[in-house]
Amino acid sequence: ATLNQTIFMQIIPLSEGSFTIDQSKVFVPFNTQTEALQSRPVGSLLVEIQPFVVVTKKDIILIDTGLGYTNPAGQLQLHENLEKAGIKPASVTKVLMSHLHKDHAGGTTFSNIDNTARYISFPYATYYIQKREFEFATGIGSASYIPSDILPLQDFSKVVWLDSDEGEIDGGIKFQVTGAHSKFHQVFWITEDNQTVFFGGDDAPQLQQMKSRFVAKYDYDGKKCMELRHAWLEKAKQEGWTFLFYHDIKTPIWAAH
Repeated sequence: ATLNQTIFMQIIPLSEGSFTIDQSKVFVPFNTQTEALQSRPVGSLLVEIQPFVVVTKKDIILIDTGLGYTNPAGQLQLHENLEKAGIKPASVTKVLMSHLHKDHAGGTTFSNIDNTARYISFPYATYYIQKREFEFATGIGSASYIPSDILPLQDFSKVVWLDSDEGEIDGGIKFQVTGAHSKFHQVFWITEDNQTVFFGGDDAPQLQQMKSRFVAKYDYDGKKCMELRHAWLEKAKQEGWTFLFYHDIKTPIWAAH
């Protein structure tokens, strides 16, 4: 590449499929080709489950870790998806966690095939986790958390426990605790060569939500989520951010301009 060519970060969505979720907080697979949403319980939301990998000059960054399902051979679906994208799971250098609800944190660890032990899914990576979110998830918690999925992280030496409301990770990555979707939810910006990738987790899960002013009942602070989305969209248009939408079926990656 010549000097005046911009080398953009590589972004790969790692879809785990479409699901509906209702009051029960159970994720039920949904085939968008053959099924009608009307056939599901009233109030069911249709979502994609979609971790992302962002490749920069120095890092292979995984953002959130999906449901943690394994295939019949006992391989983590997330590992399989990474390999399909040409990335060895062992080469992931950083794992950024927006929050620890089961559909985002299930793949932080995985079980062996007979369910007798749990292992760290990315043992060579550094995990960045909001300490207060972890304490909440493994303490009081709620139906949205599965403590056994995340407890092994407590003893993993390569976790960086973020305990401030905002800060920088290793230059080029910024985090901010919003406390909007969950009490200690955090969002991330990854910047390289004047390009900014923004991951809003469940504060900004779908493109449609960026464009409409609505308050979701399932958010810890739905009004704050709505206001943040509005502010982020304005700033993104000025600064040309690329959004990553974890729950968007049609538009996982969207460039604001």
